[in-house]
Amino acid sequence: MNDASRLSGIAAPRDAVPGGETPRPQAQKKNKKRDVHGWIVLDKPIGMTSTYAVAVIKRLFAAKRVGHAGTLDPLASGCLPVALGEATKTVPFVFDGRKTYRFTIRWGEERDTDDAEGRVTATSAVRPDAAAIGALLPRFIGTIEQVPPRFSAIKIAGERAYDLARDGEAVELKPRIVEIYRLELLEIPDADHAALAAECGKGTYVRALARDLGRALGALGHVSALRRDRVGPFGEDDMISLERLETLCHRAAAGEQNLADVLLPIETALDDIPALAVSPADAARLQRGQAVLLRGRDAAIFSGMVAVASGGAVVAIAEVDRGEIVPKRVFNLTGIVGRAGGKVR
Repeated sequence: MNDASRLSGIAAPRDAVPGGETPRPQAQKKNKKRDVHGWIVLDKPIGMTSTYAVAVIKRLFAAKRVGHAGTLDPLASGCLPVALGEATKTVPFVFDGRKTYRFTIRWGEERDTDDAEGRVTATSAVRPDAAAIGALLPRFIGTIEQVPPRFSAIKIAGERAYDLARDGEAVELKPRIVEIYRLELLEIPDADHAALAAECGKGTYVRALARDLGRALGALGHVSALRRDRVGPFGEDDMISLERLETLCHRAAAGEQNLADVLLPIETALDDIPALAVSPADAARLQRGQAVLLRGRDAAIFSGMVAVASGGAVVAIAEVDRGEIVPKRVFNLTGIVGRAGGKVR
């Protein structure tokens, strides 16, 4: 039994490959949906799809809207930021952020999924040593071209690549430009494996990186273990397990915990853009979609995206242009609003 089958009275998913059928909760009395706003940074366990994890969180909070900022394959564990309610409007700011991973490559076998769940398509007797791996890594740092895995969520003529691949169709994906900021060898636990760490931009596939490293070394390879440590502003200190989250939600339902203290604030996702405080009157205008004048001595030189707050609460994401604050995303924070500070719980 995997981790998913023990949680929240929901059966474990039968299909563990990316894009598998969304699992359905067991029959139970439906909770009335409510407005819940904030972030949960889930420490996703191995064997669970990202879609399934979002479904569990949505049920736990009885939330109207939930989404995630970057899929993790079932094989992978770690940082899965989940946005609830109005926090879904800030997902692009997280999705566009840098991501860090720790992963293990198994040498000697290339697989059709580029990870341990796939079918072996080629083998090699070559086993690279630390010197060979270290000499190669600089070639994969910076702006590089990468062909995504055949089993990926990229659409081809309206169909997901993994659906076409599972149906036995030929899948030809075009190279994409990706950014890899850091790539280092951590250890070689044995001749068949190498553990590495990577920091990369959006759209980078670690599975493809392992495949290409294996080919360049003549060893062939696939990802046998993968953990995501960080997505944008969210890291290890923000993560919470599903078991712990379920306990806190049950305590809140019993009146022993405030649900707002379980959620990280919406503005946590906006750490990389400046904050701008405005008066309640200006906040009201922005929330109606109206631009307001930027006052103060820096008004003439300030420009770009800002997180606008009033009275300690975020009210909008706006762009400052030629002395005006122009709202781009407006927040309607009625209901439960996340306020957890620092390390979650």
